[in-house]
Amino acid sequence: MSEFTTLATGLSFTECPRWRDGRLYLSDMYTHRVLAISMDGATELIARVPQPSGLGFLPDGRLLIVSMRERKILRRDADGSLSTYADLYSLAPWHLNDMLVDRDGRAWVGNFGFDLMGAAPTSTTVLIRVETDGSAKVVAQDLGFPNGMVLTPDGRTLIVAETWMNRLTAFTVHQGTLSERRVWAAFGPPPTSRNATEALRQADAAADGICLDAEGAVWVADAAHRRLLRVDSVLAFELTGILYSVAAPLADANISIFAISSFDTDYILIADHDIAPAIVVLESAGHKIHRSLTQ
Repeated sequence: MSEFTTLATGLSFTECPRWRDGRLYLSDMYTHRVLAISMDGATELIARVPQPSGLGFLPDGRLLIVSMRERKILRRDADGSLSTYADLYSLAPWHLNDMLVDRDGRAWVGNFGFDLMGAAPTSTTVLIRVETDGSAKVVAQDLGFPNGMVLTPDGRTLIVAETWMNRLTAFTVHQGTLSERRVWAAFGPPPTSRNATEALRQADAAADGICLDAEGAVWVADAAHRRLLRVDSVLAFELTGILYSVAAPLADANISIFAISSFDTDYILIADHDIAPAIVVLESAGHKIHRSLTQ
């Protein structure tokens, strides 16, 4: 069992933690504060914002802050002053949410898409890119509550948590343009209900904040079940022999398979009556079997 240490108390609803220079920056939404907390628990008030959410740092160290209800991105300068960096009111259908600022200073910003607090039906929405001059553009559509985001270390893959769609979605990034949209991880089928409360009940995992670890796995805060999930990294496209390493021991055990390959995923179909022996064979060959969350 992991050990946990309380770092700070007296917080209302914390969002969008970011680590920088030995301190944890976060938004405390309902006290309208952006805070920096040291590992000894010392807390500094960084800014007061009507309702802060996403945070990110520009290459020069200045802090960008999402002002949710205003649908604006604010910039905090070195002297502590705040100014409007980008006004996204005309692009975002509802309140802004989480934000990722990449190493080139581009900001990727999600939004609710519907009036969650007003019990409106769920609706898909857009992902917005903000350039370093403050100009903004919609770069993806039909996302179910785009929330936490991570960018792989090579800067080529953006992974977005779709809270209301039961999945993580990935895009290929090239010079600020998104393409090759694909499912990075599906925790189960998308909810069928458009009632937000019922949709959360239907979700196997409501992916909220996410982060990437040193091994390339994605850690997911599951808002519906109060837990953390770790999604193993997708294998690099140029790797060879992966499918063979699975198929060969099954063939040696006379277990029939049907294999299908997509852009970045291999699927092996096995008859129901062969599943149990196939698991034994694969584990004996050194493979680790992950059971579905729905089992």
